[in-house]
Amino acid sequence: MRVRLIMGLLFALASLDSPAATRIAILAFELKDLTLAPGIPAEIKRTGAIRPLLAGELASAGYTIVDIPLAAQQSAAGGVGDLFDHADAAAELGKQFGADYVLVGRLHKPSFLFAYLMGHLVRVENRTLIGNLIIESKGPNAQLVRKAVESLADKIDALLDNRYDPPPPSKLKTHQHPAVLN
Repeated sequence: MRVRLIMGLLFALASLDSPAATRIAILAFELKDLTLAPGIPAEIKRTGAIRPLLAGELASAGYTIVDIPLAAQQSAAGGVGDLFDHADAAAELGKQFGADYVLVGRLHKPSFLFAYLMGHLVRVENRTLIGNLIIESKGPNAQLVRKAVESLADKIDALLDNRYDPPPPSKLKTHQHPAVLN
C-alpha cells in the first residue's frame, strides 16, 4: 500500500514539472509574388511546402500542432492577407480550434533572387500580435528553404518556450520535405 502511495505521489509531482504542450496553429502560407511572372507552379509548390516543414520543426521540439482546415481559414478571411493583417481575426480562428497561438504566414517574393518568409505570431488568449517575424531566403532550392524554415522555427521558439534545436547543416539533405523543389 505504501509503495502505491509513494508511486502515486511521485507520478503526481512529475506531472507538475511537465507542462502541457503549447498548441500552435500554423495557417497555410500565402504567396505574395511581386515579380513579372507571378504565381508560377514552382513558387506555388514552394509556398505549399513551408507549412508542413515548419510544423515538423516545431513538433520535433514538443509543440502540439493544431490543424485548421484550409476551408476554415478561407472562411475566416475576408480576402487575401486578411488574417495576416488582423490579429484579432486570426486569434478568433485559433480559439475555435483550441490553439494557444496562431502563426499566419506569407512568402513575400519581391524579386526572382530572394524572398521573405514572414510570420505573424498571435496569442489567442488576448488576441495580440506577439511576433512579426521575417526571414530572408536567397534562391528557391530546397536546402535554402529548409534553412529559412528552421530560422523561422527558432524565432518562434525564442518567443515561446525555448526548446527548439535545429539539426546541423550536414543533416539537412536527409530531412528534406518532398514538396520542396530543388
